Amino acid sequence: MKLLVINPNISDDVTALIEAEALRSAGPNTELIVRTAGHGVEYIETRFEALIAAGAVAELLAEYAHDGGSGPEHDGADDGGPVDGVIVAAFGDPGMPALKELVDVPVIGITEAALCAAALQGHRFSIIAISDRIQAWYLDCVERFGFGGRLASIRSINQSLNSIGSVQADFKETLLALSRQAVEEDGADVVILAGAPLAGLARELEGQIPVPVVDGISAGIRMTEAVVALRSGTHRGGSFASPPVKARRGLSKNLDAALAAAQSTRLSTSFSTTV
Repeated sequence: MKLLVINPNISDDVTALIEAEALRSAGPNTELIVRTAGHGVEYIETRFEALIAAGAVAELLAEYAHDGGSGPEHDGADDGGPVDGVIVAAFGDPGMPALKELVDVPVIGITEAALCAAALQGHRFSIIAISDRIQAWYLDCVERFGFGGRLASIRSINQSLNSIGSVQADFKETLLALSRQAVEEDGADVVILAGAPLAGLARELEGQIPVPVVDGISAGIRMTEAVVALRSGTHRGGSFASPPVKARRGLSKNLDAALAAAQSTRLSTSFSTTV
Protein backbone atom coordinates (compact mmCIF):
# COMPACT_ATOMS: atom_id res chain seq x y z
CA MET A 1 0.00 0.00 0.00
CA LYS A 2 1.31 3.43 -0.96
CA LEU A 3 -0.09 6.55 0.71
CA LEU A 4 0.46 10.19 -0.16
CA VAL A 5 0.57 12.44 2.91
CA ILE A 6 0.16 16.16 2.12
CA ASN A 7 1.06 18.95 4.53
CA PRO A 8 -1.20 21.86 3.43
CA ASN A 9 1.09 24.29 5.28
CA ILE A 10 4.42 25.45 3.84
CA SER A 11 6.39 24.73 7.04
CA ASP A 12 9.09 22.09 6.56
CA ASP A 13 9.38 21.80 10.36
CA VAL A 14 5.75 20.69 10.54
CA THR A 15 6.25 18.30 7.64
CA ALA A 16 9.05 16.66 9.63
CA LEU A 17 6.68 16.19 12.59
CA ILE A 18 4.02 14.76 10.29
CA GLU A 19 6.43 12.33 8.68
CA ALA A 20 7.85 11.13 11.99
CA GLU A 21 4.41 10.33 13.43
CA ALA A 22 3.18 8.87 10.14
CA LEU A 23 6.13 6.48 10.04
CA ARG A 24 5.49 5.42 13.63
CA SER A 25 1.81 4.81 12.88
CA ALA A 26 1.91 3.12 9.49
CA GLY A 27 1.77 -0.63 9.06
CA PRO A 28 4.90 -2.55 8.00
CA ASN A 29 3.69 -2.89 4.40
CA THR A 30 2.72 0.75 3.95
CA GLU A 31 4.94 3.08 1.94
CA LEU A 32 4.59 6.79 2.63
CA ILE A 33 5.21 9.72 0.33
CA VAL A 34 5.17 12.95 2.36
CA ARG A 35 4.93 16.29 0.58
CA THR A 36 4.66 19.96 1.59
CA ALA A 37 2.36 22.50 -0.05
CA GLY A 38 4.10 24.49 -2.75
CA HIS A 39 2.43 27.75 -1.75
CA GLY A 40 0.37 29.10 1.12
CA VAL A 41 1.00 30.06 4.73
CA GLU A 42 3.16 28.81 7.59
CA TYR A 43 0.17 27.42 9.45
CA ILE A 44 -3.57 27.71 8.88
CA GLU A 45 -5.81 29.48 11.38
CA THR A 46 -8.65 30.97 9.34
CA ARG A 47 -11.17 30.01 6.68
CA PHE A 48 -9.42 32.15 4.08
CA GLU A 49 -6.04 30.60 4.79
CA ALA A 50 -7.73 27.20 4.44
CA LEU A 51 -9.06 28.31 1.04
CA ILE A 52 -5.52 29.09 -0.12
CA ALA A 53 -4.24 25.79 1.24
CA ALA A 54 -6.98 23.85 -0.54
CA GLY A 55 -5.61 24.95 -3.91
CA ALA A 56 -2.10 23.86 -2.96
CA VAL A 57 -3.37 20.45 -1.84
CA ALA A 58 -5.35 20.05 -5.07
CA GLU A 59 -2.19 20.68 -7.10
CA LEU A 60 -0.26 17.97 -5.28
CA LEU A 61 -3.18 15.58 -5.46
CA ALA A 62 -3.51 16.17 -9.21
CA GLU A 63 0.23 15.70 -9.71
CA TYR A 64 0.20 12.24 -8.15
CA ALA A 65 -3.12 11.29 -9.73
CA HIS A 66 -1.75 12.21 -13.14
CA ASP A 67 1.76 10.77 -13.25
CA GLY A 68 2.69 9.38 -9.86
CA GLY A 69 4.65 12.48 -8.92
CA SER A 70 7.33 12.29 -11.59
CA GLY A 71 6.08 15.01 -13.91
CA PRO A 72 7.74 18.32 -14.83
CA GLU A 73 6.17 20.18 -11.91
CA HIS A 74 7.60 17.73 -9.38
CA ASP A 75 11.04 17.96 -7.78
CA GLY A 76 12.45 15.32 -10.12
CA ALA A 77 12.00 12.26 -7.92
CA ASP A 78 10.09 9.33 -9.40
CA ASP A 79 7.87 7.84 -6.73
CA GLY A 80 6.90 4.85 -8.82
CA GLY A 81 3.36 5.39 -10.04
CA PRO A 82 0.03 6.24 -8.49
CA VAL A 83 -0.86 6.03 -4.83
CA ASP A 84 -3.55 3.96 -3.11
CA GLY A 85 -4.79 6.65 -0.75
CA VAL A 86 -4.24 10.27 0.28
CA ILE A 87 -4.11 11.94 3.70
CA VAL A 88 -4.69 15.70 4.00
CA ALA A 89 -2.51 16.36 7.03
CA ALA A 90 -3.82 19.59 8.53
CA PHE A 91 -6.61 19.77 11.07
CA GLY A 92 -9.57 21.44 9.43
CA ASP A 93 -8.99 19.37 6.27
CA PRO A 94 -8.41 22.16 3.70
CA GLY A 95 -10.17 21.30 0.45
CA MET A 96 -12.22 18.51 1.96
CA PRO A 97 -14.56 16.97 1.08
CA ALA A 98 -14.31 18.44 -2.45
CA LEU A 99 -10.97 16.70 -3.08
CA LYS A 100 -12.78 13.35 -3.04
CA GLU A 101 -14.25 14.29 -6.43
CA LEU A 102 -10.88 14.38 -8.21
CA VAL A 103 -9.40 10.90 -7.84
CA ASP A 104 -10.46 7.27 -7.63
CA VAL A 105 -8.60 6.52 -4.40
CA PRO A 106 -9.67 7.36 -0.83
CA VAL A 107 -8.83 10.94 0.21
CA ILE A 108 -9.12 11.37 3.97
CA GLY A 109 -8.45 14.39 6.15
CA ILE A 110 -6.96 14.10 9.61
CA THR A 111 -9.98 15.92 11.06
CA GLU A 112 -12.53 13.42 9.80
CA ALA A 113 -10.20 10.57 10.78
CA ALA A 114 -9.70 11.95 14.29
CA LEU A 115 -13.43 12.61 14.76
CA CYS A 116 -14.29 9.08 13.67
CA ALA A 117 -11.60 7.63 15.96
CA ALA A 118 -12.90 9.70 18.89
CA ALA A 119 -16.49 8.69 18.18
CA LEU A 120 -15.48 5.03 18.39
CA GLN A 121 -13.98 5.53 21.85
CA GLY A 122 -16.43 7.80 23.65
CA HIS A 123 -19.61 9.80 23.35
CA ARG A 124 -18.29 13.36 23.79
CA PHE A 125 -14.90 14.67 22.77
CA SER A 126 -12.87 17.87 23.16
CA ILE A 127 -10.41 19.39 20.72
CA ILE A 128 -7.17 20.95 21.96
CA ALA A 129 -5.93 23.59 19.51
CA ILE A 130 -2.87 25.79 19.10
CA SER A 131 -4.61 29.19 18.99
CA ASP A 132 -7.84 30.94 19.90
CA ARG A 133 -8.21 32.28 16.34
CA ILE A 134 -8.42 28.78 14.94
CA GLN A 135 -11.50 27.79 16.96
CA ALA A 136 -14.14 29.17 14.59
CA TRP A 137 -12.76 27.24 11.63
CA TYR A 138 -12.47 24.04 13.66
CA LEU A 139 -16.07 24.38 14.84
CA ASP A 140 -17.20 24.74 11.22
CA CYS A 141 -15.36 21.53 10.38
CA VAL A 142 -16.84 19.53 13.26
CA GLU A 143 -20.35 20.61 12.30
CA ARG A 144 -19.75 19.89 8.61
CA PHE A 145 -18.78 16.31 9.42
CA GLY A 146 -21.92 15.90 11.53
CA PHE A 147 -20.29 15.66 14.96
CA GLY A 148 -21.46 18.98 16.42
CA GLY A 149 -23.73 17.31 18.95
CA ARG A 150 -20.85 15.30 20.38
CA LEU A 151 -18.40 18.17 20.80
CA ALA A 152 -17.78 18.90 24.48
CA SER A 153 -15.43 21.85 23.90
CA ILE A 154 -12.60 23.38 21.94
CA ARG A 155 -9.82 24.63 24.18
CA SER A 156 -6.76 26.42 22.88
CA ILE A 157 -3.49 28.16 23.64
CA ASN A 158 -4.12 31.88 24.06
CA GLN A 159 -0.51 33.04 23.81
CA SER A 160 1.63 34.04 20.85
CA LEU A 161 3.59 31.20 19.27
CA ASN A 162 7.36 31.47 19.06
CA SER A 163 7.64 29.02 16.17
CA ILE A 164 5.14 26.65 14.65
CA GLY A 165 7.71 23.87 14.74
CA SER A 166 8.32 24.23 18.48
CA VAL A 167 4.74 24.46 19.76
CA GLN A 168 4.98 21.10 21.51
CA ALA A 169 8.18 21.98 23.32
CA ASP A 170 7.06 25.51 24.18
CA PHE A 171 3.54 24.67 25.40
CA LYS A 172 3.60 21.04 26.47
CA GLU A 173 2.44 21.78 30.02
CA THR A 174 -0.24 24.18 28.78
CA LEU A 175 -1.57 21.58 26.36
CA LEU A 176 -1.59 18.98 29.10
CA ALA A 177 -3.51 21.33 31.43
CA LEU A 178 -6.05 22.15 28.69
CA SER A 179 -6.59 18.45 28.06
CA ARG A 180 -7.22 17.75 31.72
CA GLN A 181 -9.62 20.68 31.97
CA ALA A 182 -11.54 19.34 28.98
CA VAL A 183 -12.08 16.10 30.88
CA GLU A 184 -12.73 17.51 34.33
CA GLU A 185 -14.74 20.62 33.42
CA ASP A 186 -16.25 19.91 30.00
CA GLY A 187 -17.06 16.22 30.34
CA ALA A 188 -14.92 14.97 27.46
CA ASP A 189 -14.68 11.20 27.07
CA VAL A 190 -11.94 11.58 24.46
CA VAL A 191 -9.39 14.31 23.78
CA ILE A 192 -8.20 15.16 20.27
CA LEU A 193 -4.83 16.92 19.99
CA ALA A 194 -5.57 18.94 16.88
CA GLY A 195 -3.23 19.93 14.14
CA ALA A 196 -0.05 18.71 12.53
CA PRO A 197 2.16 20.84 14.82
CA LEU A 198 1.02 18.55 17.67
CA ALA A 199 1.81 15.32 15.80
CA GLY A 200 3.33 12.78 18.16
CA LEU A 201 2.47 14.64 21.36
CA ALA A 202 -0.19 12.08 22.32
CA ARG A 203 2.57 9.49 22.67
CA GLU A 204 4.49 11.74 25.06
CA LEU A 205 1.42 12.43 27.18
CA GLU A 206 0.34 8.79 27.40
CA GLY A 207 -0.99 8.02 30.87
CA GLN A 208 -1.13 11.68 31.92
CA ILE A 209 -4.67 12.32 30.65
CA PRO A 210 -7.43 10.09 32.14
CA VAL A 211 -9.24 9.43 28.82
CA PRO A 212 -8.21 8.23 25.34
CA VAL A 213 -6.15 10.79 23.42
CA VAL A 214 -6.34 10.90 19.62
CA ASP A 215 -3.50 12.14 17.40
CA GLY A 216 -4.80 13.41 14.05
CA ILE A 217 -1.84 12.19 12.01
CA SER A 218 -1.89 8.73 13.54
CA ALA A 219 -5.66 8.51 13.06
CA GLY A 220 -5.32 9.69 9.47
CA ILE A 221 -2.77 7.04 8.58
CA ARG A 222 -4.56 4.15 10.25
CA MET A 223 -8.03 5.13 9.02
CA THR A 224 -6.77 5.52 5.45
CA GLU A 225 -5.07 2.15 5.59
CA ALA A 226 -8.34 0.62 6.75
CA VAL A 227 -10.46 2.30 4.08
CA VAL A 228 -8.03 1.31 1.31
CA ALA A 229 -8.05 -2.28 2.58
CA LEU A 230 -11.85 -2.35 2.56
CA ARG A 231 -11.84 -2.03 -1.26
CA SER A 232 -15.31 -0.50 -1.12
CA GLY A 233 -15.22 0.92 -4.65
CA THR A 234 -15.02 4.43 -6.04
CA HIS A 235 -17.38 7.37 -6.56
CA ARG A 236 -18.92 6.87 -10.00
CA GLY A 237 -22.14 8.62 -9.05
CA GLY A 238 -23.66 10.57 -6.20
CA SER A 239 -22.45 13.87 -4.84
CA PHE A 240 -18.76 12.90 -4.99
CA ALA A 241 -18.72 11.88 -8.65
CA SER A 242 -16.13 13.73 -10.72
CA PRO A 243 -17.01 17.29 -11.84
CA PRO A 244 -19.02 17.64 -15.09
CA VAL A 245 -17.23 18.42 -18.34
CA LYS A 246 -17.14 22.16 -19.08
CA ALA A 247 -14.84 24.81 -20.48
CA ARG A 248 -11.86 25.74 -18.29
CA ARG A 249 -8.64 27.73 -18.59
CA GLY A 250 -5.63 28.83 -16.61
CA LEU A 251 -5.21 25.55 -14.73
CA SER A 252 -1.83 23.91 -14.21
CA LYS A 253 -0.93 21.06 -16.53
CA ASN A 254 -1.36 18.44 -13.79
CA LEU A 255 -4.68 19.78 -12.53
CA ASP A 256 -6.09 20.02 -16.04
CA ALA A 257 -4.96 16.45 -16.80
CA ALA A 258 -6.38 15.10 -13.53
CA LEU A 259 -9.75 16.73 -14.25
CA ALA A 260 -9.76 15.38 -17.80
CA ALA A 261 -8.97 11.88 -16.55
CA ALA A 262 -11.68 12.03 -13.89
CA GLN A 263 -14.24 13.27 -16.39
CA SER A 264 -13.26 10.62 -18.91
CA THR A 265 -13.92 7.95 -16.30
CA ARG A 266 -17.27 9.55 -15.52
CA LEU A 267 -18.30 9.57 -19.18
CA SER A 268 -17.23 5.99 -19.83
CA THR A 269 -19.08 4.81 -16.75
CA SER A 270 -22.22 6.71 -17.70
CA PHE A 271 -22.08 5.19 -21.20
CA SER A 272 -21.63 1.66 -19.94
CA THR A 273 -24.57 1.93 -17.54
CA THR A 274 -26.97 3.31 -20.17
CA VAL A 275 -26.17 1.02 -23.10
